[in-house]
Amino acid sequence: MIATGLLTFALLAAPASPNPLLAPWPGPYGGVPPFDRVRVADLGPALDAALAEHLAEVERVAADPAPPTFDNTLVALERAGRTLDRVQAVLGVYTSTLADDAVQAVEREAAPKLAAHRDRIAQNAQLFRRVAAVYEARARLDPEAQRLAWYWHKELVRAGARLEGPAKQRLGELNQQLAALQTRFSQNVLADENDRLLVLEREEDLAGLPESVRAAAASAAASRGHPGKWAVLNTRSSVEPFLAASTRRDLREKVFQEFTLRGDHGDLHDNNAVVAQILALRAERAKLLGYPTHAHWRLEDQMARTPERAAELMEAVWPAAVARAREEVADMQAVADAEAAAGRGPKLTLAPWDYRFYAEKVRKARYDLDAEEVKPYLQLEKLREGMFDVAGRLFGFRFAPVPAGQVPVQHPDVRVWEVTDGAGQHVGLWYFDPYARKGKRSGAWMNAYRRQQRVDGPVTTIVSNNANFVKGKPGEPVLVSWEDATTLFHEFGHALHGLSSAVRYPSLAGTNVARDYVEFPSQLLEHWLSTPEVLARYAVHFRTGQPIPPALVQRIERAKTFNEGFRTVEYLSAALVDLKLHLAGARPVDPRAFERETLAALGMPREIVMRHRTPQFLHVFGGDGYSAGYYSYLWAETLSADAFAAFTEAGGPWDAKVAARLRGEIFTRGNTRDPAEAYRAFRGRDPGITALMRERGFPLPAAAAPGAATVR
Repeated sequence: MIATGLLTFALLAAPASPNPLLAPWPGPYGGVPPFDRVRVADLGPALDAALAEHLAEVERVAADPAPPTFDNTLVALERAGRTLDRVQAVLGVYTSTLADDAVQAVEREAAPKLAAHRDRIAQNAQLFRRVAAVYEARARLDPEAQRLAWYWHKELVRAGARLEGPAKQRLGELNQQLAALQTRFSQNVLADENDRLLVLEREEDLAGLPESVRAAAASAAASRGHPGKWAVLNTRSSVEPFLAASTRRDLREKVFQEFTLRGDHGDLHDNNAVVAQILALRAERAKLLGYPTHAHWRLEDQMARTPERAAELMEAVWPAAVARAREEVADMQAVADAEAAAGRGPKLTLAPWDYRFYAEKVRKARYDLDAEEVKPYLQLEKLREGMFDVAGRLFGFRFAPVPAGQVPVQHPDVRVWEVTDGAGQHVGLWYFDPYARKGKRSGAWMNAYRRQQRVDGPVTTIVSNNANFVKGKPGEPVLVSWEDATTLFHEFGHALHGLSSAVRYPSLAGTNVARDYVEFPSQLLEHWLSTPEVLARYAVHFRTGQPIPPALVQRIERAKTFNEGFRTVEYLSAALVDLKLHLAGARPVDPRAFERETLAALGMPREIVMRHRTPQFLHVFGGDGYSAGYYSYLWAETLSADAFAAFTEAGGPWDAKVAARLRGEIFTRGNTRDPAEAYRAFRGRDPGITALMRERGFPLPAAAAPGAATVR
């Protein structure tokens, strides 16, 4: 989620070599991104050329003298822009994983150009008349073609195709300003993540840290120019293990504050003014397009349909989550008080930087489960093998490593696998980029370099999974937390959604579905991490090779709802603030004050901070994608909990009939049908909230008795 021409250069020497980004991708597997030939200097010129080519293609469709038909209008639009797709795929890889100063400069120039280009297409009156004519006559088309007609018509209308004169011009100005501001927001967060790290100088600074965290900190320090020292990077995968283990409360506070104040330091990279501007421009755009607020515009074509329905789900869960969090705080405060009374710790009132530290103590006391006891069994590479096994059992996929050098990659850490189906037919490629580095945005995500389609014959997909684990020493395994292992499976679920796609038109392919539906397949796959079959084979001790003991697995299972109050409140507070910010309409917003006042009104426990505070909320302000839509994870988790219950009600997590239904009705379908209909085809009914509340260990609200509350 321009009217520019080709750049020309007057050269005194020989003609420049052709820009590698403008040609069809060379190599095996239907072509692969030519990362070995790309220079940063190629990115801007390639984008300008691709935008010009795509605009010319679209204008030919719009100006076609023949009466509009499905083939000469919508199929022609599906064929257009292939060069632009390739250029944007490579540009996206650079801006998300290799964003040095030169790449960021290209990104700043590219964002408004892309916004203007989208507007030129949406505001082409001739084109819209043709699309509208096909849409009005769609009843005679087959179901997938009808869905494509709906998709194109919906996209153009929502982008302002029906606006006239000055309104169209103002919409274009708003979109370009928003694109520039959203890019600035993202780059400000990246700057704070890159530059604000805590270097630990002395051995005593490592107090309480297990060997795996120490080793990761040493590796992080070496990678940032501090050999012989230790560093906590300002990214979640580095911060959270430190907060859970360090006995140095003063350092926990420093690390926590640095992480939660990203984009909020009142300096050159402060994002509060940027957020206020983004909100104001989004509100103006929504009003221009005929919607009460940006939230109403964003949710119109999602499963939730309205902000009220999204809020209803979150508010049904919020009271139980807060109540559980307060119980957790009381348990942790009791531990801290007992330690202080016995002289084993300081007298303190629990603060946000203490939550993870004392939660581990409670987990140990209540369930005899220490996160560090589990971590030696969670090796990154073994977990990857486990994900492949799950994909084989549920989807029939096989993953074979592509020999080094056969497919170019953008960084030496990236590896590639070929994916085939049960008949040995090529399905696609899976790129894996697991390690943190400077210039790479934090977090974990899936990306599609190329979407599956078969408009003019089969085109297979290329997907990637990206993470930010701290790379260990050569030959040493990377050990991850249970939460990080869950995230691995989550993002792999997105990849499987893309790899499973079996549709005709690229606009409807893979993960190009409603935002509150796209997280459903990924959250569903998380459930297979804890299955006995995966743990017994792939959770093996990094030193002994012994599988995780059954008794330890039982303790993990008993503790699976532990700390759910914290996890849910941390997430839901961010989702509620996001929605409320975008329901504020044209009212000027001070982001700091709005966040503070909204959380106070919600009764936010003071010991917990939003998972993504407003000035660093990349999901919401780094682009439009999740704006007013961070609720999507809870909506999708309602689906995933209910869907996994379909397996447990049948033959278990590997039930072949349920898996076949899941593939056929959900994973292969892309956006070729309404997601509510797709879910009903899989489950036989709408989902309810019961399974979600049970999985989290929360009591059902009175209004959500079994069968009463549904998500549709």
